[in-house]
Parts: sequence; structure tokens; C-alpha cells
Amino acid sequence: MSKSTSITIEAIVTSADHNYVGHFGRAAGENPTRRHDRVLLLAGRGIEGDRYTQREEGHPRQITFFDMAVLEELGRRLAVEVAPDAVRRNVFVRGVDLNSLVGQAFTLQGVRFEGVDPCKPCFWMDQAVAPGAEEIMKGHGGLRARILTDGSLSLGEAELVVEEGS
Repeated sequence: MSKSTSITIEAIVTSADHNYVGHFGRAAGENPTRRHDRVLLLAGRGIEGDRYTQREEGHPRQITFFDMAVLEELGRRLAVEVAPDAVRRNVFVRGVDLNSLVGQAFTLQGVRFEGVDPCKPCFWMDQAVAPGAEEIMKGHGGLRARILTDGSLSLGEAELVVEEGS
């Protein structure tokens, strides 16, 4: 048995290289992000063209999801406009509690995923967004997931199906 929820994919963002990972003690990188209407997902690897596809197969950071409501709350509380690109996550959704997907297998637009763990915001968020962002994002930094089947994701309405007993 499974549970289905209607959600919306509002933004999809990739970057070919890291701006923060591996930059401790140095300035942030200047690698641009890229927005997409549709992306190709590679099972066990990541999003085609994204920085995390360069890692070993099976790593836990193949794709990240982020809640648009959290992005909006972040902007409201910090009195700044926050674009999805700033938090360096991949897929921005509305309509699901991402923390509830940790440890769960789920399908979105025909692609199977496994929720691995919550994304923990780091001190770089205070630079990338605004001072105070890291603290506000604690417990709401998004979801890391593994991609279990090849496929693609596109902007728009989608059915999220969580596999019961997973």
C-alpha cells in the first residue's frame, strides 16, 4: 500500500561545481547556478550536469529537495528576497513535509527515490542568504535523497507516492 500526495515542483537548480563544500577557511566559490524546466536523473549518481554526479556512485547527496514555504519564511524573517539558487539545493517543492521522507522510499514523476537524511544548514548560509539564515534553517534545511531509478523531473504539478513500510 502507498500514500499519494499532490505537490508542486516550483524550481529546479543545479551547479557544475561547489561554492561552499571544501572552501572552509577560504572565500566561497563563484560557480553559477543554472535553473531548469526539466532535468535528467541518473540512478546512483545525481542530476546530469550537477556537481554531485562527480562523486562516487551510491553517495547520499545525489539530489536535494527544499520546501518553498521555508524559503519564503526565511525571506520574511530576514527581510530579504531569497531566490532558490541561494540555498544551493536542487528541487524546490510545495505541499510536503520533507522531514517525513527521511528513511522512506518514494516516487515522484515516475522516478524512485530514497530519503536519506535532512540537509543541515551550515555557516555559509549566513553569507549566501543573510546573517541569521543558518539558525532559521535548522531543522528545515531540506532533504538529501538517493535516486533509485533513471528518469526526469519537470516543473509543475506532480504526485508524490510514499511506499508504505519502506
